[in-house]
Amino acid sequence: MENIFKRLNKEQIEAVKTVEGPVLILAGAGSGKTTVLTSRIAYMIREKNIYPSSILAITFTNKAAGEMKERVKRIIGEEADRMWISTFHSACVRILRRDIDKIGYNSNFAIYDSDDQRVLIRDCMKELSINDKDITDREIIGKIGEAKDRLISADEFKRTNSGNFRTNKIADVYLLYEKKKKGFNALDFDDLIIKTVDLFNKNKEVLDFYRRKFKYVMVDEYQDTNHAQYKLVNLLSQEHKNICVVGDDDQCIYEWRGADINNILDFEKDYKNAKVIKLEENYRSYGNILKAANSVIQHNTNRKGKALRTEAEDGEKLRYFRAESDKDEARFVASEILRLKDEGKSFGDIAVLYRTNAQSRLFEECFINSIPYKLIGGTRFYERREIKDILSYLKLINNPLDDISLKRIINVPKRNIGDTTVQKIQEYANELELSLYNALLDVDSIPGLSGRSVTSVNKFLSLINSFIKIKEDMKVSDLIKSIINDSGYLDCLQKSTLVEDRARIENIEELVTSAVQFEESSEDQSLEKYLEDITLVADVDKYDEDADAVTLMTLHSAKGLEFPIVFMAGMENGVFPGNKSFSMESEMEESRRLCYVGITRAKERLYLTGAEMRMQYGRHEFHSESDFILEIPKDLIEQALQRKIAKPVINKRVTFEPDFKSYLNKNTENRLEESQVKIGSKVKHKLFGKGTVITIDKSTGSTKLKIAFENMGIKDLILDMAPLELI
Repeated sequence: MENIFKRLNKEQIEAVKTVEGPVLILAGAGSGKTTVLTSRIAYMIREKNIYPSSILAITFTNKAAGEMKERVKRIIGEEADRMWISTFHSACVRILRRDIDKIGYNSNFAIYDSDDQRVLIRDCMKELSINDKDITDREIIGKIGEAKDRLISADEFKRTNSGNFRTNKIADVYLLYEKKKKGFNALDFDDLIIKTVDLFNKNKEVLDFYRRKFKYVMVDEYQDTNHAQYKLVNLLSQEHKNICVVGDDDQCIYEWRGADINNILDFEKDYKNAKVIKLEENYRSYGNILKAANSVIQHNTNRKGKALRTEAEDGEKLRYFRAESDKDEARFVASEILRLKDEGKSFGDIAVLYRTNAQSRLFEECFINSIPYKLIGGTRFYERREIKDILSYLKLINNPLDDISLKRIINVPKRNIGDTTVQKIQEYANELELSLYNALLDVDSIPGLSGRSVTSVNKFLSLINSFIKIKEDMKVSDLIKSIINDSGYLDCLQKSTLVEDRARIENIEELVTSAVQFEESSEDQSLEKYLEDITLVADVDKYDEDADAVTLMTLHSAKGLEFPIVFMAGMENGVFPGNKSFSMESEMEESRRLCYVGITRAKERLYLTGAEMRMQYGRHEFHSESDFILEIPKDLIEQALQRKIAKPVINKRVTFEPDFKSYLNKNTENRLEESQVKIGSKVKHKLFGKGTVITIDKSTGSTKLKIAFENMGIKDLILDMAPLELI
């Protein structure tokens, strides 16, 4: 054990040796919590002679559990196999296999995955005559999952929602779904925890058995636990109180997924005389990075309070670049990465982090020919389901003989054209050697189709034909807007309450933005040319996941990882933090925790980037710099200046020749004064070219100009922010 203690600092040693009673280990980012956990287990077994089988160690992922068990085995050997080191769900399965008969199930119960769950939910909806157009299966699954996280049974959910028509319908599905699962002797993923809690509540003998068995309970990532997980742990440890939880309230970033930060904040209320040990020494990042992280997170009020420190050097200052546009931001990041590569850095040392998956598109397009990259925690932009759906509409409109695209979207969104109907149409087409589209034209003559199916097919055909008629006279961006609105695709997503469907809306908005940017940069603005360019980007060969490649990922996906060099993109109000954060303090605090997580992913160098103007849903929008930038002391930040690019960054659509001059470094005399601008003034904009001022509005406090540009149409700009010069 001496060798272990030699590697630990004073606080870590205290955490390892404090075995009896309730313990809260507040482990800051990069503070070596896994080392502490594994050392603590080894100390308990070797030095305190605690039986391995009386220790329960719970974490959130199989990977984390496997890593912890392997590290413990390296210290104490095969004795580790007698321990329970597992995820919440794996531990609950073991408990339920032994004793679920006590609550009316057989021990050979089936475990339904998400696909099985969806099939059964749809069966329940059909039996209850609930139309998927009114309430989607995704929404129902989401609501049931939220209820189970809070240990709300189907009966209770029905009682509390009987007065609301919509949620009452969902309650009916919940009740029938639970009844059917019971009849099938099946559990879904959420059931594994709540049925274990139910078993413990209803059978004291079983609970007492596991309390005697697990005299010591350890929980990792405690800040991410929901109410059901909290209750499970509380039941197991209530008698002996030998519970040790490890977590960081400053890294609670999953409240939208059910995590309850109060579980860790209220630990000392739940367990009197609890010992709190703070691990504040960081072994990952240079000093300036930690100072920036501390300065941001201290603006949160709902936290325990701690400050990361390090014995490492301060390192370089953070580098901040505020671009003119989101495209320039992506170009700057690309040029810096190429410069870093020329300095001897590895592509694999670098990560680009952003708040939403939709932000990856511009980086992907900038990197496609010059920088190898891998996308983590998401699908490449043009491979996302919703993007492929809308592109299939466009492909079919451009080429009605495209059977693959037609099959993809004939029933998307749902329009009562099932697989059986499509199969009969396909058989008819095969027999007469027709394309599927031409077969649809003869749908009234196809034998075996019901009148309802024929009506649905004709409506779909009319929809597609209406798009075909207007495609030559309509810009691609407007055509996409017509598709998502007239097809009902957007409406379907907007009615959903699921987080992933809100993300899909953001991705579709980004597709509209891609079309607008195509229109701004291409002489040939036809639908055919747009699809050609998209295909060139989307069909690039995937890079080997193990190759030397830049990592692109969301800030949420980056939790638990670290990189020598990190770019945090989209540092603007309205993007990060998002607009919702400005109306709800709890949202702002979670966004700030997410910023803290992002900053602390960087080991050696951190770039913060944003844009004055960002195109969203095809509109140019101006954003002020992120409040989080303002919360970092100025002496920690170095403004990134224009740099000479060592290599050109070439995209298959556009050859980039970016001007990386930062607005933050422009002198105020380069801005137009209010007195210089009048209606009729001729001006020049860096991105939009030449134009004429047609209105001046001072009613909002800022001077807003409406300018008619020669080639870009009419734009609304803010005088203090717009890069304008008189001509």
